[in-house]
Amino acid sequence: MHTLSYRVEHDLFTGPLDLLLYLVRRNEVPILDLPVAEIAHQFQRFLDVLGIIDIDLAGDFVVMASTLTEIKSRLVLPRPEEHVEPEIEVDPRSDLIHQLLEYKKFRDAARTLEQRAAEWQERYPRLSNDRPSADRDVSLDRIKGVELWDLVSALERVLKNIEAKEEARILYDDTPITVYTQQIGDRVCSEGRVAFTSLFTNTTLRSKIIGMFLAILELLRHQAFRAEQSSEYGEIWILPPLEPATSPEGTTGPTDQSTSPPAPPGAIDGE
Repeated sequence: MHTLSYRVEHDLFTGPLDLLLYLVRRNEVPILDLPVAEIAHQFQRFLDVLGIIDIDLAGDFVVMASTLTEIKSRLVLPRPEEHVEPEIEVDPRSDLIHQLLEYKKFRDAARTLEQRAAEWQERYPRLSNDRPSADRDVSLDRIKGVELWDLVSALERVLKNIEAKEEARILYDDTPITVYTQQIGDRVCSEGRVAFTSLFTNTTLRSKIIGMFLAILELLRHQAFRAEQSSEYGEIWILPPLEPATSPEGTTGPTDQSTSPPAPPGAIDGE
């Protein structure tokens, strides 16, 4: 048995307000009408998955989950009658809504700057092996049309599926992330596109699933692979780079850039 040694880029998981804003958008409700009960339930589900990915990620998210629970209680529980002059009732959600609105302004501004930067890069493209510098705020990155939280949501469904079958095994896998990056990248380049869920069909080892998930993030963020989703909760497809790119220094990139016919669906190398 081995110790799980995967390290997660913590700035990739941008924070509880980002997740909260994502849930508001996904529920298609105005921020001012924040449905605390439903959002709190969904937030906790994401928190459970983050705890599986890396327990160190959970700190700030736990605080937000507690805040949502407290607000939910204040909205639901009856208040004791008081024989005092009535006061103007303050919405328990007001502080959180204010934070969300301010955060949305920041995110919208960041998206605009990101879009302009992308347009500039199309005119003056970077070298293919130019990774983002260490001092750049990578938390502002998006993952090619599919948000990070869409991928986390898909991972939750994968984990729930193996748990429902009572197949999850609590063992540890010390396979380097670069191995999964190579395997998944080669398969995607060979088949043209691969369903996210199909990558996990031959494993019930939780630590391996997390390692493969982190490898997918590596391909999307640093090796120009793409992700697409046609509908809410629909299948996420992983696609190869539009143009073959040299792997960043220090990593092993996909080697097979062929356009052979798609192979039958299945997972990457078994356990």
